Amino acid sequence: MLRKALAAIILIPIVLLLVMFAVANRQVVTLSFDPFDAANPAYAVAVPLFVLIFVLVVLGVLLGGVAAWLRQGRWRRAARRLDGQMRRLNDEVHELRRREMERKSQPNSQPMAPSVPMLPPL
Repeated sequence: MLRKALAAIILIPIVLLLVMFAVANRQVVTLSFDPFDAANPAYAVAVPLFVLIFVLVVLGVLLGGVAAWLRQGRWRRAARRLDGQMRRLNDEVHELRRREMERKSQPNSQPMAPSVPMLPPL
């Protein structure tokens, strides 16, 4: 309940500011994609200024997210490698504990020297 109220307290003013920005910037601008003929462009679009700004902001956020994701690739790869290694070691510990419990449950069993040092129980 508190989380929803806090989100509303933050989001409502942001939405109001965006609506006010859009209303204040309704004038139409011509977006030209022809760098050689500014007077008579081959392809031009007339859009409200706020639409152009919102589209550019969204594209900037997407490009920034993709760039950050690509930069963090080596860390994700290292995390996957270490996660696999941790799982293998955990399985090995459980197998060694199972063998030790079986050995202790057999009568007249001689203690055998562990091939690897025993880890303390978790």
